[in-house]
Amino acid sequence: MLKKILVALDRSEMGQEVFTQALSLAQVMSAELLLLHVLSPEEDGSPYIPMLSNVDYYPGLSGQSLDLYQKQWDSFKDEGVRMLQSFCAQANLADVKAEFSQILGNPGNTICKLATQWNADLIVMGHRGRSGLAEFFLGSVSNYVLHHANYSVYIVHYPRNLTSPEKTVEKAAENASVS
Repeated sequence: MLKKILVALDRSEMGQEVFTQALSLAQVMSAELLLLHVLSPEEDGSPYIPMLSNVDYYPGLSGQSLDLYQKQWDSFKDEGVRMLQSFCAQANLADVKAEFSQILGNPGNTICKLATQWNADLIVMGHRGRSGLAEFFLGSVSNYVLHHANYSVYIVHYPRNLTSPEKTVEKAAENASVS
């Protein structure tokens, strides 16, 4: 019987679907949820780290770039907390005990470590449908967790009614080559 479900979320449309399915599982099993958002520069929407190659030529540029990056990063963190608070409130309204955590780190590794620390019975996470070169270069967090977690993993696949970012790029490339 499942009592503790760790739910790995991001701020994409997929994150909403992952939460919805995890909440349904928790209701059926009378389980509690730990909602996790891993802060990572690889996540879509994450601010870009400023390049400091022109520091010698423009000394004030580095300070301005770092200040701007810090503001963007703080905003990114705040958006993650708001998302987690919203999901936690939805779970509590559905009579499911839920808590949340936002951690800076490598997503796959962080998910596995927190699942161990919290003694999770199940990890619920999404899979965006990356394949081929996109998966090779960008990696797959769900693939990492499947191979490294000591717990059962429930993968929510990208719904067919949503267009994944990779599919959008592929369609645009096809249209450009046909024209």
